[in-house]
Amino acid sequence: MQPRWEVPGPDSSTLRAFALLELIADAEAPPTLEELARASGLPKPTVYRILGLLMRGGLVRREAVEKRYSVGPRMSTLSLTVQMRSPLRARRHAILTRLVEEIGETCNFTMLDGNEVVYLDRVETLENVRLHMDVGSRVPLHCTASGKLLLAQLPPAQLRKVLGTGPLKRYTDRTITSIEALERELSKIRASGIGSDTGEYLVGSVCLAVPVVDPRGRRCAAVAVHGPAPRMTLKKGYEFLPAMRRAAAAIAATLDAAGETAREPAATRRAA
Repeated sequence: MQPRWEVPGPDSSTLRAFALLELIADAEAPPTLEELARASGLPKPTVYRILGLLMRGGLVRREAVEKRYSVGPRMSTLSLTVQMRSPLRARRHAILTRLVEEIGETCNFTMLDGNEVVYLDRVETLENVRLHMDVGSRVPLHCTASGKLLLAQLPPAQLRKVLGTGPLKRYTDRTITSIEALERELSKIRASGIGSDTGEYLVGSVCLAVPVVDPRGRRCAAVAVHGPAPRMTLKKGYEFLPAMRRAAAAIAATLDAAGETAREPAATRRAA
């Protein structure tokens, strides 16, 4: 676990708190107090005090048994709001619009939020038969193309925590409800890099999803296409994959641009 920014000095208490939030959000697994103190270079009592403030504010939560820290509900909500209101949203929306014009079916930009997928952006097809859902809509993980794709990227411990002990909720006759069967499906998705859903969440809907890879190499979001059968089939969807991957790479570039506009060179920070 490495800090993305230099931890501010003792007179910057707000920025120190924000630096700890970044460390928690960036960690592959929820860190302990000792790990946060080591990564930040701050004294353990200082880290403990800041974490207490962040917990009271709903920005951080602590696991009762293992005493590890993770992002709290208030921070998760803020993160999604920032993504949906980002100045770069217009660029991402334009990318999705071009994708829909190219392939002719509805496309979504989605992200994992707890045990659900949230639609950060969406452009609908002009076809008369289509599924209407609003930006900000949430769908399950275990039976949707984006959901399974994003689940497949989680570390085993986090995956088990998200899925629970099962059985999983059934939405249609095709929904995977067994944890073991879903894990086998996720293994295939890790190998292919493609999530799919043929009527597992909504009867008669066919969906495919490809990952959006952030500047650090993490599969942090997805670009998905869906349409009604028989107009949309998996075979037809596979023909869309090159265009979907180009769109995912273009959206990933907007994430990189967001980081670059906010980031100062380390030498500049040290000289300030």
